[in-house]
Amino acid sequence: MAKKINGTQRRTEALSRDQIVEAAIDLLDESGEAGLTFQTLSKRLATGPGAIYWHVANKSDLLTAACDAIVARTANAALAGSTPKAKVRELALGVFDAIDAHPWVGSALTRSPGQMAMVRILERIGQQVRALGVRDDAQWSVTSALLSYILGVGGQNAANAQLAHEQGLDRSNFLGEISAMWSKLDPDEYPFARGIAKQFPAHDDRTDFLTGIDLILGGIDLM
Repeated sequence: MAKKINGTQRRTEALSRDQIVEAAIDLLDESGEAGLTFQTLSKRLATGPGAIYWHVANKSDLLTAACDAIVARTANAALAGSTPKAKVRELALGVFDAIDAHPWVGSALTRSPGQMAMVRILERIGQQVRALGVRDDAQWSVTSALLSYILGVGGQNAANAQLAHEQGLDRSNFLGEISAMWSKLDPDEYPFARGIAKQFPAHDDRTDFLTGIDLILGGIDLM
């Protein structure tokens, strides 16, 4: 409930940390990190900045909490895969899709390596790596490789989508232009780029992402 004070709507019920985080997520999805300010958040919640500072110390703290809330939904979801490899693929794709839906999550994760959001993903991957029978002295390396790939590719995909959105680019037209440019490259110096130029406009980012996951999982069998 809210009431008017000097012409301004003010919240009358207690404000929770979860409400603040959810409102922050909405602002981040709408306007990115630049759009998340305590002034804007106060207006969205119909409260004063002091009520927000009671729950979060600063913008960095709020961004970390918002990132963790998104990651927790993915990490806590039940994995339906029947094998450890299937579960890794499912988890990886879940994180990829979460970052795609919330582009700011990718950059937020890279700035909080020791925070719970990162630990949640690390733990879920690590459990499946153990289930695959990877020897103890290699578990960290394998888990780290999967984590780095998931966050790296997921973050880059989100950054590309965000750039396209900001510049008003149509994906099909943009990829078509790149394809046309690659088709004109010197065939002796760039034989590969020319060779895949016609395939490039039709490629699927999620399929490409899972191909990389499968390559890493396949490598585990060779260890």
